[in-house]
Amino acid sequence: MIRAVNSLSKKPELLLIDGNMVPPKIQTKAQSIIKGDKLVPEISAASIVAKVIRDHHMKILDKKYPGYNFKSNNGYGVKAHLDALKNLGLSPTHRRSFKPIHNILC
Repeated sequence: MIRAVNSLSKKPELLLIDGNMVPPKIQTKAQSIIKGDKLVPEISAASIVAKVIRDHHMKILDKKYPGYNFKSNNGYGVKAHLDALKNLGLSPTHRRSFKPIHNILC
């Protein structure tokens, strides 16, 4: 989120954030809204766009890294994906900060 906000050419007047906290490094006026995706149409729309883009990206990753079943789990740590990590190891795309992956590395 911080990278996305910092990369904007025009800074927003206010960020509406779905959740219970504003990341401390956000340097723009921001408001966190619990269940914001259900309460605020702009957050709902952003959530839908993000999920559609993520699902598309996961289908691409599934073709690039077969065996992890990215297209079905959409990046979440479901059992089949965690089993694939144990059998295949990590791909270059795996987020090292995700706790199960971090635990594999340690």
